[in-house]
Amino acid sequence: MFRWITRFLTWLSNMLCCFPKKDERTLNIEKELQKERKYLRRQINLLLLGSGESGKSTFVKQMQIIHGAGEFTADEVRSYRQQIYQNAISAMRVLLDARNKLGIEWEKPSRQSDVPKIMRFTVSDLLKGIDFSTFIEIAPVIRDFWEDAAIRKTYDQRNLFQISDSCQYFFEHISRIALPDFCPTNRDILFCRKATRGISEHIFEINKIPFRFIDVGGQRSQRQKWFQCFTDITSILFMVASNEYDQVILEDRRTNRVVESKSVFETIVNNRAFSNVSIILFMNKSDLLKDKVPKSDIRQYFTDYTGDHLSVRDIQFFLVDKFEASRRDRARPFFYHFTTAVDTENIRRVFRDVRESILEQNLKTLMMQ
Repeated sequence: MFRWITRFLTWLSNMLCCFPKKDERTLNIEKELQKERKYLRRQINLLLLGSGESGKSTFVKQMQIIHGAGEFTADEVRSYRQQIYQNAISAMRVLLDARNKLGIEWEKPSRQSDVPKIMRFTVSDLLKGIDFSTFIEIAPVIRDFWEDAAIRKTYDQRNLFQISDSCQYFFEHISRIALPDFCPTNRDILFCRKATRGISEHIFEINKIPFRFIDVGGQRSQRQKWFQCFTDITSILFMVASNEYDQVILEDRRTNRVVESKSVFETIVNNRAFSNVSIILFMNKSDLLKDKVPKSDIRQYFTDYTGDHLSVRDIQFFLVDKFEASRRDRARPFFYHFTTAVDTENIRRVFRDVRESILEQNLKTLMMQ
């Protein structure tokens, strides 16, 4: 019996020798794949959704500042510098055109002769990029226009046309922006506006846990791309520009922006694909809402509003209630936050709460693996 076992083991050993051994390279690849699978199991996938200009990309920039390198790369800064030039010129073109259409008289009529210096820039010119030598020539013209009461009066009626919220910031810093050694600060970059086209992904490791942020364009033309991002989502952060209750969307110039956002939110929150995904509502741009409330009566746009039309808090909760009421599954937890995306400390505090909520509600078991 012992002899038979010995012969069997000898035969088995010879047979095993016939199979090729895994080389070190293969073993290393398998080890890396195993490591990658473990990393992906721990990864939190956050999808940023919301209508155009709701603040999704600004939120991602804040994550870069708070949880990334803390600064932007030299290439990114150069790119933002050109984009800021474009933002300033583009916004002034809009204001000049709106002033003319609204029939607002110049405070200083002589400024009319400088209008072509700004209006000569086409959309194509702006998309190609504006260099410093070009911008330094027209920066004084932009500054003069901004100082004119006609342009200020036009800007006060900006809910009647389409213009970026950040333009006032750049107009007020135009002299600094026009300096030869201008290097955009983090705050400049946060205010810089560039419409998101397509899908961008950003991964930050926060407390040794990888967070993957997926940012997709919010314009109607971009929303068909959202469905490409619907797999393996941990949580959805839905952004709403709360100050836009008196504005209409760019696409049809008729639909109220808050109504549009609520419609999109209703579609997402009631989608069966997200029945196990936490959806967190960010009522964003609280700072701009505070500025707008005394100047624009919400009752003119929402006849069902019954609160104090001068109370920012009343308006905030009125809007939250509208979004909350669109949910069919009332048993699901509902999370919301009032945010100001350009305020780093506000976003730091809010995201800390959001992160804890996500880990507690959705990933407690997974994170312990």
